[in-house]
Amino acid sequence: MVWAKTQPDPFPQVAYAYQIEVDGHVLWKKQATKLLPPASLTKLMTALLVLEQNQLQAPVNISATAVRETGSRLNLKAGEHFRVQDLLAATLMQSANDACHALADHIADNESAFVKLMNRRAQELGLNGTHFQNACGHDAPKHLSTAQDITRLAHELLTHPAVLAITSQVKTTITTLEGKAYQVSNKNALIGRYPGALGLKTGYTPSAGKCLVAYAKRKDKEVLLVMLHGQDRWWDAVDILDLAFEHATHTP
Repeated sequence: MVWAKTQPDPFPQVAYAYQIEVDGHVLWKKQATKLLPPASLTKLMTALLVLEQNQLQAPVNISATAVRETGSRLNLKAGEHFRVQDLLAATLMQSANDACHALADHIADNESAFVKLMNRRAQELGLNGTHFQNACGHDAPKHLSTAQDITRLAHELLTHPAVLAITSQVKTTITTLEGKAYQVSNKNALIGRYPGALGLKTGYTPSAGKCLVAYAKRKDKEVLLVMLHGQDRWWDAVDILDLAFEHATHTP
């Protein structure tokens, strides 16, 4: 496939910033280097650090600080124990902040130390527009990223096969080591509805607006969409993905 320059933008109003790639090549973008709050797309970095530990079956103790998290939660209880893999599912699918915080505590003993790891990894990946202040994506003055950086982060995360096995699920059940079950639902409305959709992450805060990283694959074609502060993200994502796949099919 031969790719020309970025194509004329057919979706100028769908979001403050976005980037769309087909098979790793930028097709359309808008303000892709603009600094914006990423909301729970932050959790992609948390997930990357967790996966790079390569200890998905390790037990995790739910800390008192984790259960005090606000926003989207599973209402975990302090002292419960889960496998890393199950907390990762709750983090990526349901965007559970208590599960996310528990993973941060597990890896670095506390969230502050974990955030330092997040920022160091961002620098290593060349995410020059990205700075994290928490593990989960809460609004904070200097908690910022760009559509271009999140695209790069998504590519790095996709090198780990365990990711799509998690994010392609509509729902799942996770269980504490003590035997208590929690139901986890995927907040990504494309999963199970849009043909080929496999992930990756949703996000929303008052400052960040509606955010989305959508990854879909059909036959040998892959489309990756990163949207920051979107408008009607689900319908817009469907239109964008459809046109991207159509473009990929007709590009020699």
